[in-house]
Amino acid sequence: MNNLKAIKRETVTTGQLNKLREDGFIPAILYGGKDPNAKISVEKKLVKNILNSDSFLSTVLELDVDGNKLKVIPRDIAYNVISDEPIHIDFMRVVTGTKIVLEIPVKFINNDDCPGLKVGGVLNIVRRKIELKCPAENIPEEIIVDLKNLEIGTSIKISFIKLPENVTPVIVDRDFVIATVAAPTVLKEPEKPAEGETVEGAEGAEGSPVVAGAEGTTPAATSKESDAAKKDDKTKGKEQAPEKKLPEKK
Repeated sequence: MNNLKAIKRETVTTGQLNKLREDGFIPAILYGGKDPNAKISVEKKLVKNILNSDSFLSTVLELDVDGNKLKVIPRDIAYNVISDEPIHIDFMRVVTGTKIVLEIPVKFINNDDCPGLKVGGVLNIVRRKIELKCPAENIPEEIIVDLKNLEIGTSIKISFIKLPENVTPVIVDRDFVIATVAAPTVLKEPEKPAEGETVEGAEGAEGSPVVAGAEGTTPAATSKESDAAKKDDKTKGKEQAPEKKLPEKK
């Protein structure tokens, strides 16, 4: 359990709160239980390491307020919109015998022993946190999901998870999915035409259509030259034919 020191504060105005933050402290409020709300502050450098963890809002801390130790849980954090620095924290007293609704982070283990992932499957995470109703004295830091021996097509539901004693999901009307081991998605590239096949729409030089695959590929203009040659041959044939003699007039 993380220990955190705090001091009581008497700050009231915005200027006093800003001065407190400039001195390296974060204003906070302590509430819950039978005791009245208390204004406190915690040192930023002491809380910053645990503040950045995913489980901070579900972690029970031992808060030492001027020598008086008690168990608390962070319930809310306010951040500066420009610097993203924490500027206020709400702590709730943990009272034995009560239940608290918390979002507990999910941790996946044994990825290397998952047959579905070994053959190229993908872990599709549906819920990274699960909302649970927990006893104040038995709050889990994380929910463990063991991927060992899971094949492609497996749906990991809440019923698959062994929850701590007296810890129950808030959603009770269905067996909801936490993650799945899905088949890989492969995009097929279009097949390239084999060498020698006719390429539809291909054009040769100067926009002339080309017949692909023939050696010495020639534009269609060549066919025009061939037609002209045939006409020349016919003309020559006419010139060589003997002239018919007309009958003489008597």
